[in-house]
Amino acid sequence: MRVIDAFRQAYGGEPAGVWHAPGRVNLIGEHTDYNDGFVLPFAVPWGVTAAVSPREDLTIRISSLQAPGEEQVLEDVERAEGWARYPAGVVSTMRGAGLPVRGADIVIDGDVPKGAGLSSSAALEVSVGLALNDLYGLGLEPMALAKLCQKAENEFVGMPCGIMDQAASALSKEGHALFLDCRSLASRAVPFDLSAYGLQILIINTGVHHELADGQYAKRRQDCENAAKHLGVPSLRDVTDLTAALSRLSGDERARTQHVVTENHRVEAVIGLLRAGAVQEIGALLNASHLSLRDQFEVSCPELDVAVEGAVKGGARGARMTGGGFGGSAIALVADDRVDRVRTTVEQAYAERGWAAPTFLPATPAAGAHRVR
Repeated sequence: MRVIDAFRQAYGGEPAGVWHAPGRVNLIGEHTDYNDGFVLPFAVPWGVTAAVSPREDLTIRISSLQAPGEEQVLEDVERAEGWARYPAGVVSTMRGAGLPVRGADIVIDGDVPKGAGLSSSAALEVSVGLALNDLYGLGLEPMALAKLCQKAENEFVGMPCGIMDQAASALSKEGHALFLDCRSLASRAVPFDLSAYGLQILIINTGVHHELADGQYAKRRQDCENAAKHLGVPSLRDVTDLTAALSRLSGDERARTQHVVTENHRVEAVIGLLRAGAVQEIGALLNASHLSLRDQFEVSCPELDVAVEGAVKGGARGARMTGGGFGGSAIALVADDRVDRVRTTVEQAYAERGWAAPTFLPATPAAGAHRVR
């Protein structure tokens, strides 16, 4: 493995082990996680691999094959910069929780497509977190590890994400989606073998990347919290009469509430259809989710809208933006014999606007975080 070769070259010895954590695609349930709602992500075949050895001191030495020449030697993890803030944040959070985590030598190798919105940050956090969990015998169960990684991103990095990304990376099972109740943190694996139905999820990577930490994501979260406060409920997950709730709200708070409440119902509907074997029928719910994210939550962008519209025009059963928004990827539910047509239609739509062509990736539900060797 090239990450092992890189570790030998960087630190002059063998790593104690190698761990892998995947990125994720969210099938449906967008911006519901931090509203105590429901989500249905699945792990993707791409992720982050970490070769790690423990140290006797508290120093963290970390380098990445994707950032050659940028090794950081951190006697104080609070001084981490750039991409290293994510794994350093995990170390800091673990220590802050009283866990006996000392130093580590770490080499990272990742193959999550850049800017695709497939949660490479959570994969980075979980891969390092799982390595430290094993090396220092912390005994953390996958959900406890996911919560620590989420806290690291919230408090150390400053990105107010929900639990979905880290949970999907830590808990997913191959061939399944992960149904997660973000309030109780109860989860279950939902069989998701599209090949049996002649279907696949096609990721359309727009190549557009907008930083979510620039305030737009945080504003959406604040809108939701303000709306819940005005409605007198703990979170928007607790809204049971949408019509009455909307009559008491206005502006952004009204729009955000409409999205979150209907999106939670869409997640439950998709699970019902999957259980019934009516897989093709989830396409209409993907379409409805995108319109809601575009019009009510206002986190889409022209490139995502054109990708979705082109996919449906090309014959996809349904499509929507996935992830936090403002760029990244869309997903489309496509019959195997229509993939080429969908790709061509989307490419033509981009070309007509003078945009660089998007890239396409078939998404097969993969295993969650695990030790490789």
